[in-house]
Amino acid sequence: MSRHFDVGEIIGAPGRRPLEGVRILALEQMQALPFATQLLGRLGADVVKIEAPGGGDLGRGSLPAMTDPEGRLVGATFLRNNLSKRSVAIDLKSQEGRALVLELAPHFDVVAENFRAGAIERLGLGYDDVVAAHDRVVYLSLSGFGHKLDTTGDSPYAGWPALASVVEAMSGIYEMKREGEQPPAVSPMGALGDIATGLFATIGLLAALRQRDMTGEAQRVDVAMFDVLVAMTDIVINFSSLGIHGGLGAAGILDGFRASDGWFTLQVIREAQWPALCGVIGREDWIDDVRFAHRGAWRDLMESEIRPAIEAWASTRSKLSCAESFMDVGLAAGPCFTDTEVVDDPHLAERHMIVAMERSDGIEEPVLIPGNPIKLAGVAEGPERRVPWLGEHTDEVLEEILGIDPARLDELRAAGVIA
Repeated sequence: MSRHFDVGEIIGAPGRRPLEGVRILALEQMQALPFATQLLGRLGADVVKIEAPGGGDLGRGSLPAMTDPEGRLVGATFLRNNLSKRSVAIDLKSQEGRALVLELAPHFDVVAENFRAGAIERLGLGYDDVVAAHDRVVYLSLSGFGHKLDTTGDSPYAGWPALASVVEAMSGIYEMKREGEQPPAVSPMGALGDIATGLFATIGLLAALRQRDMTGEAQRVDVAMFDVLVAMTDIVINFSSLGIHGGLGAAGILDGFRASDGWFTLQVIREAQWPALCGVIGREDWIDDVRFAHRGAWRDLMESEIRPAIEAWASTRSKLSCAESFMDVGLAAGPCFTDTEVVDDPHLAERHMIVAMERSDGIEEPVLIPGNPIKLAGVAEGPERRVPWLGEHTDEVLEEILGIDPARLDELRAAGVIA
């Protein structure tokens, strides 16, 4: 890592952020909802995260990991999605623990959960339970296949657990991208299913806050990961309706090619773009060659003709210069960066898109986490606070919000209700 990172830096003049004053009580695990609440926190919301005593958020147990000051694992999934939150450890399986959450709820604008459909209701913390305690709540549910609402029917998959790879597979995109008898490439973009769902959940929550403020009434937001992935992989159902099944068909060239130092991508999807490609690689004889007259034929000739010609031309050039040569003639191309190239990228530095968190296990290099891609003029970014240790803010939050005195906190802790 050649670039220096300042831990906890603030970018811009300090001032108010748009969601300051909004409080979110998050009953969350892993990535989809934690990504959404971290984004809302970056925009100024106060996010209080409820975790189970003992293990906490399942993301804490993911690998790779570092250790916290108590020697407990803090996994990569947790590290990426929980900056600037407060952690309160409450046993939701205990009657007193559930009562504490319902007592907290009226002090928050939003109660958000991403349990498997039906699980939160069995705990006595579903929408009906929370709205009975807080009649102006915005209640956000994020699950694999959603809940039955007045605008939806029952999902046949309602009881299924869903990680990102499950709904990505069900969206159809794996089959569309799979070649021949090769197995599908699972999770090609990290947790696309989680992050995309978190973004849609954020939009829904912000809209519901606006609706609540206009009507004064509680709002229910329900986001299903499967729905989101069908929206994100829009070409699957759209292309199918247009007669293209199980592949990109006549879409043209949308491929990666080898250069002297790695790979670059190239997109040529219109016949009018073909002469530009031919000119760059010195194959002007192909411009009027009838074999290449239609984009559908380019797929058939990719391995026998087109790829060998492009890669022979690229073999003495860097991936960046190859991409720039194609961009100079109006074609879409880009270098495939390695992880270290991403970390050192000047664009990301200028846009403050990589933030650092000091490690707690004696390793000097910080943990790097993507920054906030939403840039608002006149609104400062940061400083980010490190992820919370499990239950770190239990006493603070219960004293601050509910006024519970230290003696009562000790009793709850001794009973295993809090930690």
